[in-house]
Amino acid sequence: MNTVDLLRWQIQLSKQMTQSLLADMQDAPLAFPTPNGGNHPTWIAGHLVYAEANLIQHMLEGNDNPLLDWKPMFGAGSEPTDDTAAYPPLSDLLAKWDEVREYTLKFLDSLTDADLDKPSLNPPPGREEFFGTFGKVLTMVAHHPLMHRGQVADARRAAGRERLMG
Repeated sequence: MNTVDLLRWQIQLSKQMTQSLLADMQDAPLAFPTPNGGNHPTWIAGHLVYAEANLIQHMLEGNDNPLLDWKPMFGAGSEPTDDTAAYPPLSDLLAKWDEVREYTLKFLDSLTDADLDKPSLNPPPGREEFFGTFGKVLTMVAHHPLMHRGQVADARRAAGRERLMG
C-alpha cells in the first residue's frame, strides 16, 4: 500500500466512524455533551465540513474556502449555541460533508506519494509543523473527525443514548 492509498483509507474511515454517530443524533442535534455546554452534534458537523473545505481548497490549492460564510458559525473560536435558527439542519450539514469529501477524494486521487512533500500554499502562520506540507494537511483531514468523535459520543450519552461499544 502506498502512502496516498493509506491516507485515503484513513480519511474515509474517520468520516465513517464520526458521521455514523452524528447521523444518530438527528432528533437531538443540539444536545450539549456536558452540563457546562461544549460542542454539540450540529456544531461538530458544520465545523468538520467547514474545516475540510478550508484544509483542501484554501491551504493546499490556494483558493478561498468556498464555505467562508460559515466561519462565524463553525470556524475556530466560534461558540456553539442552542438556537436552532442559528444553524442549517444536521441532515443538510451531513449531506454537505459528503459533497466536500467527494472533492477531497478527487483531489487526493490527483496526487502521488512524492506530492505529499509539497509545501502547503496557505498554512496558518506559526502552524507549519501541523499544516506545512500536503501530507501533513491530509493527515489532519483524517485525524480531525476523530478528534471530535468523542464529543459526539458524550452528546449521545447526555441525550440518553446507550453506549455503542462496551
